[in-house]
Amino acid sequence: MTDRRARAQVTHATVSRTERLTPHMIRVVLGGPELAGLDLGRCTDHYVKLLFPRPDVDYPVPFDLETVRRDLPAEQWPRLRSYTVRAFDPAAAELTIDFVYHGDEGLAGPWAARARTGDPVMFLGPGGGYAPDPDADWHLLVGDESALPAIAATLERLPVDATVRVFVEVAGAQEEQKLATDADAEIVWLHRGAGAVGEALVAAVRAADLPTGTPHAFVHGEAAFVKELRHLLRVERELSRDRLSISGYWRLGTDDEGWRAVKPEWNRQIEEQEAREIR
Repeated sequence: MTDRRARAQVTHATVSRTERLTPHMIRVVLGGPELAGLDLGRCTDHYVKLLFPRPDVDYPVPFDLETVRRDLPAEQWPRLRSYTVRAFDPAAAELTIDFVYHGDEGLAGPWAARARTGDPVMFLGPGGGYAPDPDADWHLLVGDESALPAIAATLERLPVDATVRVFVEVAGAQEEQKLATDADAEIVWLHRGAGAVGEALVAAVRAADLPTGTPHAFVHGEAAFVKELRHLLRVERELSRDRLSISGYWRLGTDDEGWRAVKPEWNRQIEEQEAREIR
Protein backbone atom coordinates (compact mmCIF):
# COMPACT_ATOMS: atom_id res chain seq x y z
CA MET A 1 0.00 0.00 0.00
CA THR A 2 2.08 2.90 -1.23
CA ASP A 3 -0.14 5.70 -2.49
CA ARG A 4 -2.14 8.06 -0.31
CA ARG A 5 -5.48 6.67 -1.42
CA ALA A 6 -4.40 3.12 -0.53
CA ARG A 7 -3.22 4.19 2.92
CA ALA A 8 -6.64 5.77 3.54
CA GLN A 9 -8.56 2.71 2.37
CA VAL A 10 -10.84 1.49 5.15
CA THR A 11 -11.41 -2.23 5.64
CA HIS A 12 -14.70 -3.29 7.23
CA ALA A 13 -14.93 -6.38 9.41
CA THR A 14 -16.97 -7.80 12.28
CA VAL A 15 -16.03 -9.45 15.55
CA SER A 16 -16.09 -13.24 15.15
CA ARG A 17 -15.14 -14.16 18.72
CA THR A 18 -13.15 -13.03 21.75
CA GLU A 19 -11.00 -14.76 24.35
CA ARG A 20 -9.46 -13.64 27.65
CA LEU A 21 -5.88 -14.91 27.36
CA THR A 22 -4.69 -13.52 30.71
CA PRO A 23 -6.20 -11.11 33.23
CA HIS A 24 -4.89 -8.19 31.15
CA MET A 25 -4.83 -9.53 27.59
CA ILE A 26 -7.91 -9.96 25.43
CA ARG A 27 -7.88 -11.63 22.02
CA VAL A 28 -10.35 -10.40 19.39
CA VAL A 29 -10.75 -12.33 16.13
CA LEU A 30 -12.16 -10.36 13.22
CA GLY A 31 -13.83 -11.80 10.15
CA GLY A 32 -15.50 -10.71 6.94
CA PRO A 33 -15.07 -10.93 3.17
CA GLU A 34 -12.96 -7.76 2.93
CA LEU A 35 -10.19 -9.44 4.93
CA ALA A 36 -9.48 -12.00 2.23
CA GLY A 37 -7.51 -9.60 0.05
CA LEU A 38 -5.29 -8.06 2.73
CA ASP A 39 -1.55 -7.91 2.03
CA LEU A 40 -0.40 -9.76 5.15
CA GLY A 41 2.29 -12.34 5.77
CA ARG A 42 5.57 -10.69 4.81
CA CYS A 43 6.21 -9.20 8.26
CA THR A 44 5.82 -10.47 11.80
CA ASP A 45 5.09 -6.97 13.08
CA HIS A 46 2.19 -6.23 10.73
CA TYR A 47 -0.21 -3.70 12.26
CA VAL A 48 -3.53 -2.11 11.52
CA LYS A 49 -5.00 1.18 12.69
CA LEU A 50 -8.41 0.65 14.25
CA LEU A 51 -10.94 3.45 13.76
CA PHE A 52 -13.11 4.36 16.74
CA PRO A 53 -15.99 6.65 15.68
CA ARG A 54 -16.75 9.59 17.96
CA PRO A 55 -20.05 9.34 19.79
CA ASP A 56 -22.92 11.50 18.49
CA VAL A 57 -21.20 12.22 15.15
CA ASP A 58 -23.03 11.41 11.91
CA TYR A 59 -20.61 9.86 9.44
CA PRO A 60 -21.27 9.36 5.72
CA VAL A 61 -22.81 6.07 4.63
CA PRO A 62 -21.00 4.25 3.19
CA PHE A 63 -18.14 5.41 5.39
CA ASP A 64 -15.35 7.21 3.52
CA LEU A 65 -12.40 8.50 5.52
CA GLU A 66 -11.30 11.07 2.94
CA THR A 67 -14.81 12.54 2.92
CA VAL A 68 -14.80 12.65 6.72
CA ARG A 69 -11.46 14.45 6.81
CA ARG A 70 -12.60 16.87 4.11
CA ASP A 71 -16.04 17.73 5.47
CA LEU A 72 -15.81 17.38 9.24
CA PRO A 73 -13.67 19.24 11.80
CA ALA A 74 -10.70 17.30 13.13
CA GLU A 75 -12.27 16.86 16.56
CA GLN A 76 -15.01 14.77 14.92
CA TRP A 77 -12.70 12.44 13.03
CA PRO A 78 -12.57 8.86 14.32
CA ARG A 79 -9.76 8.20 16.76
CA LEU A 80 -7.02 5.82 15.60
CA ARG A 81 -5.27 3.13 17.59
CA SER A 82 -2.45 1.03 16.12
CA TYR A 83 -2.40 -2.68 16.96
CA THR A 84 -0.15 -5.52 15.90
CA VAL A 85 -1.72 -8.35 13.93
CA ARG A 86 -1.18 -11.43 16.07
CA ALA A 87 -2.24 -13.84 13.32
CA PHE A 88 -3.93 -13.87 9.94
CA ASP A 89 -5.72 -16.78 8.28
CA PRO A 90 -6.43 -15.85 4.64
CA ALA A 91 -8.35 -19.05 3.97
CA ALA A 92 -10.79 -18.35 6.80
CA ALA A 93 -10.55 -14.57 6.27
CA GLU A 94 -9.81 -14.08 9.97
CA LEU A 95 -7.49 -11.56 11.59
CA THR A 96 -6.46 -11.83 15.24
CA ILE A 97 -5.52 -8.89 17.47
CA ASP A 98 -4.48 -9.08 21.13
CA PHE A 99 -5.36 -6.09 23.32
CA VAL A 100 -3.73 -5.07 26.59
CA TYR A 101 -6.57 -4.35 29.01
CA HIS A 102 -6.38 -2.19 32.14
CA GLY A 103 -10.02 -1.81 33.12
CA ASP A 104 -11.71 1.38 31.98
CA GLU A 105 -8.37 3.02 31.17
CA GLY A 106 -7.82 3.95 27.53
CA LEU A 107 -9.94 3.42 24.44
CA ALA A 108 -9.17 0.13 22.69
CA GLY A 109 -8.82 -2.06 25.77
CA PRO A 110 -12.32 -1.26 27.10
CA TRP A 111 -13.71 -1.73 23.60
CA ALA A 112 -12.14 -5.20 23.40
CA ALA A 113 -13.63 -6.11 26.78
CA ARG A 114 -17.11 -5.13 25.55
CA ALA A 115 -16.77 -6.62 22.06
CA ARG A 116 -19.37 -9.17 21.05
CA THR A 117 -19.82 -11.39 18.00
CA GLY A 118 -21.14 -9.32 15.10
CA ASP A 119 -19.86 -5.95 16.32
CA PRO A 120 -18.62 -3.84 13.37
CA VAL A 121 -14.96 -2.87 13.10
CA MET A 122 -13.13 -0.52 10.71
CA PHE A 123 -9.39 -0.28 10.25
CA LEU A 124 -6.63 1.08 8.02
CA GLY A 125 -3.63 -0.87 6.84
CA PRO A 126 -1.88 -3.15 7.12
CA GLY A 127 1.58 -1.73 7.67
CA GLY A 128 4.73 -3.39 8.97
CA GLY A 129 8.47 -3.51 8.44
CA TYR A 130 10.11 -6.34 10.37
CA ALA A 131 10.60 -10.03 9.73
CA PRO A 132 13.45 -12.10 11.22
CA ASP A 133 16.46 -12.23 8.92
CA PRO A 134 17.10 -15.90 8.05
CA ASP A 135 20.81 -15.13 7.62
CA ALA A 136 21.30 -13.64 11.10
CA ASP A 137 23.66 -15.48 13.46
CA TRP A 138 21.02 -15.20 16.18
CA HIS A 139 17.93 -13.20 17.11
CA LEU A 140 17.11 -10.90 20.03
CA LEU A 141 13.46 -10.18 20.87
CA VAL A 142 12.69 -7.69 23.65
CA GLY A 143 9.44 -6.04 24.64
CA ASP A 144 6.64 -5.38 27.09
CA GLU A 145 3.01 -6.46 26.71
CA SER A 146 2.47 -4.22 23.70
CA ALA A 147 5.22 -6.04 21.78
CA LEU A 148 4.20 -9.53 22.87
CA PRO A 149 1.97 -10.24 19.82
CA ALA A 150 4.82 -9.43 17.42
CA ILE A 151 7.31 -11.42 19.50
CA ALA A 152 4.96 -14.42 19.52
CA ALA A 153 4.43 -14.15 15.75
CA THR A 154 8.20 -13.94 15.20
CA LEU A 155 8.89 -17.02 17.31
CA GLU A 156 6.37 -18.96 15.24
CA ARG A 157 8.18 -17.88 12.06
CA LEU A 158 11.69 -18.89 13.15
CA PRO A 159 13.01 -22.26 11.90
CA VAL A 160 14.44 -25.08 13.97
CA ASP A 161 18.05 -24.05 13.31
CA ALA A 162 17.58 -20.46 14.54
CA THR A 163 18.97 -19.24 17.86
CA VAL A 164 16.88 -16.68 19.70
CA ARG A 165 17.01 -14.93 23.06
CA VAL A 166 13.72 -13.47 24.26
CA PHE A 167 13.03 -11.03 27.10
CA VAL A 168 9.42 -10.13 27.85
CA GLU A 169 8.26 -7.94 30.73
CA VAL A 170 4.70 -8.29 32.04
CA ALA A 171 2.90 -7.21 35.19
CA GLY A 172 3.17 -10.58 36.93
CA ALA A 173 3.22 -14.34 36.56
CA GLN A 174 -0.46 -14.50 35.57
CA GLU A 175 0.33 -12.49 32.42
CA GLU A 176 2.75 -15.02 30.98
CA GLN A 177 1.64 -16.82 27.83
CA LYS A 178 2.74 -20.03 26.19
CA LEU A 179 4.97 -19.09 23.25
CA ALA A 180 5.35 -21.71 20.53
CA THR A 181 8.49 -21.99 18.42
CA ASP A 182 10.66 -24.56 16.63
CA ALA A 183 13.76 -22.45 17.22
CA ASP A 184 16.43 -22.85 19.88
CA ALA A 185 14.78 -20.27 22.12
CA GLU A 186 15.70 -19.07 25.59
CA ILE A 187 12.67 -17.15 26.88
CA VAL A 188 12.99 -14.98 29.97
CA TRP A 189 9.80 -13.64 31.57
CA LEU A 190 10.25 -10.60 33.77
CA HIS A 191 7.61 -9.51 36.29
CA ARG A 192 7.24 -5.77 36.71
CA GLY A 193 5.36 -5.77 39.99
CA ALA A 194 5.58 -2.28 41.44
CA GLY A 195 8.63 -1.37 39.36
CA ALA A 196 8.80 1.09 36.49
CA VAL A 197 7.83 -0.16 33.04
CA GLY A 198 10.90 -1.56 31.31
CA GLU A 199 13.24 -1.27 34.29
CA ALA A 200 13.58 -5.04 34.60
CA LEU A 201 13.99 -5.43 30.83
CA VAL A 202 16.90 -3.02 30.62
CA ALA A 203 18.66 -4.67 33.55
CA ALA A 204 18.13 -8.17 32.17
CA VAL A 205 19.37 -7.40 28.65
CA ARG A 206 22.36 -5.50 30.00
CA ALA A 207 23.35 -8.39 32.25
CA ALA A 208 22.63 -11.19 29.76
CA ASP A 209 25.31 -13.48 28.41
CA LEU A 210 24.25 -13.22 24.79
CA PRO A 211 25.46 -15.39 21.87
CA THR A 212 28.38 -14.33 19.73
CA GLY A 213 28.00 -13.23 16.13
CA THR A 214 25.75 -10.61 14.56
CA PRO A 215 22.13 -10.66 15.70
CA HIS A 216 18.93 -9.35 14.19
CA ALA A 217 17.16 -7.55 17.04
CA PHE A 218 13.55 -6.54 17.63
CA VAL A 219 13.03 -4.15 20.57
CA HIS A 220 9.66 -2.47 21.08
CA GLY A 221 7.44 -1.16 23.84
CA GLU A 222 7.30 1.85 26.15
CA ALA A 223 9.44 4.71 24.83
CA ALA A 224 11.66 5.28 27.87
CA PHE A 225 13.06 1.76 28.11
CA VAL A 226 13.29 1.50 24.32
CA LYS A 227 15.51 4.57 24.35
CA GLU A 228 17.80 3.01 26.96
CA LEU A 229 18.08 -0.28 25.11
CA ARG A 230 18.67 1.49 21.83
CA HIS A 231 21.66 3.25 23.39
CA LEU A 232 22.91 -0.05 24.80
CA LEU A 233 22.67 -1.86 21.47
CA ARG A 234 23.63 0.92 19.07
CA VAL A 235 26.29 2.80 21.04
CA GLU A 236 27.66 0.48 23.70
CA ARG A 237 27.47 -2.80 21.76
CA GLU A 238 27.92 -1.13 18.34
CA LEU A 239 25.07 -2.91 16.59
CA SER A 240 24.50 -1.37 13.17
CA ARG A 241 21.14 0.26 12.52
CA ASP A 242 20.19 -2.23 9.82
CA ARG A 243 20.41 -5.07 12.36
CA LEU A 244 17.84 -3.47 14.65
CA SER A 245 14.07 -2.97 14.51
CA ILE A 246 13.36 -0.63 17.40
CA SER A 247 10.53 1.73 18.25
CA GLY A 248 8.56 3.18 21.10
CA TYR A 249 5.11 1.70 20.58
CA TRP A 250 3.73 3.93 23.34
CA ARG A 251 4.80 6.47 25.95
CA LEU A 252 3.82 6.48 29.60
CA GLY A 253 1.47 9.35 30.42
CA THR A 254 0.66 10.11 26.76
CA ASP A 255 -2.26 8.85 24.68
CA ASP A 256 -1.80 7.51 21.17
CA GLU A 257 -2.58 10.80 19.43
CA GLY A 258 -0.15 12.69 21.65
CA TRP A 259 2.62 10.15 21.12
CA ARG A 260 2.19 10.14 17.34
CA ALA A 261 2.50 13.94 17.34
CA VAL A 262 5.89 14.03 19.10
CA LYS A 263 7.40 10.70 18.03
CA PRO A 264 9.12 11.99 14.85
CA GLU A 265 10.98 14.64 16.84
CA TRP A 266 11.79 12.10 19.57
CA ASN A 267 13.32 9.80 16.95
CA ARG A 268 15.25 12.65 15.35
CA GLN A 269 16.84 13.66 18.65
CA ILE A 270 17.88 10.09 19.42
CA GLU A 271 19.42 9.65 15.99
CA GLU A 272 21.39 12.87 16.32
CA GLN A 273 22.70 11.82 19.73
CA GLU A 274 23.71 8.42 18.38
CA ALA A 275 25.54 10.01 15.49
CA ARG A 276 27.58 12.09 17.92
CA GLU A 277 28.40 9.18 20.22
CA ILE A 278 29.17 6.59 17.55
CA ARG A 279 31.80 8.71 15.79
